[in-house]
Amino acid sequence: MVEHDALTATREAYDGAAVTYEQLFRDSLRDAPLDRAFLGAFAEVVRAGGGGQVADLGCGPGHVTAYLDQLGLSAFGVDASPSMIGLAREASPDLRFDVGSMTALDIADGALGGVLSRWSIIHTPPEEVPLILAEFHRVLAPGGHLLIGFSASEDAAHPTQVFDHAVAPAYRWWPDRLAALLREAGLAEVARMVREPQPEDRRQFKAIHLLARKA
Repeated sequence: MVEHDALTATREAYDGAAVTYEQLFRDSLRDAPLDRAFLGAFAEVVRAGGGGQVADLGCGPGHVTAYLDQLGLSAFGVDASPSMIGLAREASPDLRFDVGSMTALDIADGALGGVLSRWSIIHTPPEEVPLILAEFHRVLAPGGHLLIGFSASEDAAHPTQVFDHAVAPAYRWWPDRLAALLREAGLAEVARMVREPQPEDRRQFKAIHLLARKA
C-alpha cells in the first residue's frame, strides 16, 4: 500500500534523525512571533469552544506540545517515530506522548477540543491526505478546531509539489486546494495566516496556517 510504504519510510527516517532534529528545532518558536501568535489564537478558540483535550499530531520531540501546555491547554502528542516520542517524554515527562499513526488514531470519536497538525501531513502522498483529514474530523468534537500548517506550492496549476526535504520526501500544497479538502472532510476554514519566507530561510516557501472548525 502506498501510504504504508510512505509511513514506514518516514518513520525510519525520523528515527534516524531524531536527535539532530530535536537539537535544531527545540527552540524554533523563540524566534517565530507570528507562529506563537497563531498558536495563541488557536488556544483561545479552543477554550472558547469549551476546551477539552488537544492532540499535537506529528509532534516530533514535543516542543510545540509543551508550548500548548504553557498556553493552558490540556495537550498531548502523537508521532509515528518511537525515537521522537522517546525524546519528547524525556524533555516533558509530565506530558503524555504516544506512538501512533494519523491514519488510524487511537482516540475516541469526538474526544478532542482541538487538533494541531504542524507540518505533519507533508510526507503523506497527496492522494492519502483526505484519509487523514477524515480522521481529524472523526476525533474532533462538534465545534472543535484544527490548526494545520504546511508549505505552499507556487500556483494553483500545481496544487501539490514535491520538495527536497532533508529527512523524507515531502509535498507542498496550494492553500486553496487544501482548504477545499478540509471542507470536503467537514472542516470549515475560519482563518489563515500566510507568512512570507525570510531572506535567511533555506527554502523560499510561503508558510501557511489554516484554522478550521468542525460543524
